[in-house]
Amino acid sequence: MTPGLVMEIGRQAIEVTLMLSAPMLLAALAIGLVISIFQAATQINEATLQFVPKLVGIFAVLLFAGPWMLQYMVDYIQRLFGSIPQIIG
Repeated sequence: MTPGLVMEIGRQAIEVTLMLSAPMLLAALAIGLVISIFQAATQINEATLQFVPKLVGIFAVLLFAGPWMLQYMVDYIQRLFGSIPQIIG
């Protein structure tokens, strides 16, 4: 196992992590931006106002993108486990 191979496996793991977390993070970012603009326009300074919409938005994203995320993770794990003979030998 060469250092380059270890770096490639680590790079792929980080890429998978970013791809799986991106939909939820982008949804939270968009919802937070909309709520912040609403709070600035109405001068309502309530910190808990952002919590429930973000929670609902992230849950909706999980319902919508969950099957894709699960399939993406399963494909990565299958590729990783399938490459074990090449890594060892």
